[in-house]
Amino acid sequence: MSKDIRIKKGLDIKLVGEAEQVTTELPLGSVFAVKPDDFHGVIPKILAKEGTEVKAGEALFHAKSDERILFSSPVSGKVTEIVRGARRKVLAIKITADAQQEYKDFGKKDVDAMSGEEVKNHLFASGCWPFVKQRPYDVVANPNQAPKAIFVSAYASAPLAADYDYALKGKEAELQAALTALTKLTTGKVHVSVAKNSTLSPFKDVKGVELHKVSGPHPSGNVSTQIAQISPINKGEVVWVVTPQDLVVIGELLLTGKFNITRTLALAGSKFNKPQYVTAKAGAQVADIVKENLDADNARVISGNVLSGVQVGEDGFLGYYDNMITAIPEGDDYEFFGWNKPIFDKISTSRALTFSWLTPKKKYDLNTNTNGEHRAFVVTGSYEEIFPLDIYPMQLLKACMYKDLDEMEGLGAYEIAPEDFALTEFICVSKQPHQKIIREGLDLMREELG
Repeated sequence: MSKDIRIKKGLDIKLVGEAEQVTTELPLGSVFAVKPDDFHGVIPKILAKEGTEVKAGEALFHAKSDERILFSSPVSGKVTEIVRGARRKVLAIKITADAQQEYKDFGKKDVDAMSGEEVKNHLFASGCWPFVKQRPYDVVANPNQAPKAIFVSAYASAPLAADYDYALKGKEAELQAALTALTKLTTGKVHVSVAKNSTLSPFKDVKGVELHKVSGPHPSGNVSTQIAQISPINKGEVVWVVTPQDLVVIGELLLTGKFNITRTLALAGSKFNKPQYVTAKAGAQVADIVKENLDADNARVISGNVLSGVQVGEDGFLGYYDNMITAIPEGDDYEFFGWNKPIFDKISTSRALTFSWLTPKKKYDLNTNTNGEHRAFVVTGSYEEIFPLDIYPMQLLKACMYKDLDEMEGLGAYEIAPEDFALTEFICVSKQPHQKIIREGLDLMREELG
């Protein structure tokens, strides 16, 4: 049985450069990296020293807080460098890949016959546990606290986002195996959300879960938006979240015994000569993925989407959780008297500032220019117009800034992740870093309240 969820508030940002639904199989790159910063809040304890030979799926490090939570190598090869920053903080573990890949064998499993504890231990041993994240705090899930429900959002509404219906086509068996495993980890329900108008979703026939059909503007695809509609989080409650592309990794592990973190990535944005899909492993070097497809002149390359992704150079690496790379023009130009002329090439929620409301179907080639300087918050009411959660976004941002834990609790900080404030950051006339403010607020809550 499926349920409809209709989101009314939000903003769709239509950009040029949507990935064409063709997939190029890329050859395996030579250098890969796993970055502990991709797993927010995790302090790594290194297991594989420089010079260590590893198979795909063998642990590189574990979490200092819980040695059961392992983080695995995406490829087989030799650990060639452990990059450290200030105070010897581990920034990246680099692996030079073997030409012929070897996988650690974790054994095939009959998921229907497994208990919840067996599933959990299998995810620990294989390095798949980091794919399970939690609300509150948007961090790798604490395995000692049972979730009241588990959520999967198979509807991506962010600008130029990868189409899950296409990227996961043919992976129905892996998705079903992973979802069956997740049902063993909670006494509540496993909720899966898909686009309401989707007829080709690989999730349409999955069993053992509650299916929801979502419609509405971005951020209707954000899992926080769906949690708020389906099962809001109260103080003391926890829900777990898994992305569809990570379900495939878990499902393949159960069916084959291999930790195979190959993803179908979207290369999107106007700076790609041919926006399309490619196959690549998490941690791959960006240069190996974009190759000659990128128009590198004045381009910003982002691992993830334009609203919540991380800027990377061609010598950078694909984020562990990301399923797209976006390339858009760098906004390093200055418009002389830009404030004193009609604006047709930018998006705004205000009819006083631009004429984008006259052409709702137009696609824009936006750059990274913020079109203004950082300044104090201006109360305009624009955040509330596009923020679908039953939360006061301005007040919560301010509570995070002046570190009032009681107020943060009361304003609904348990339900949110930094990505939920990407849209308010995009339209912010004050040019405030909303996602950074929320991330620091959540870290403080986690540190003080546990």
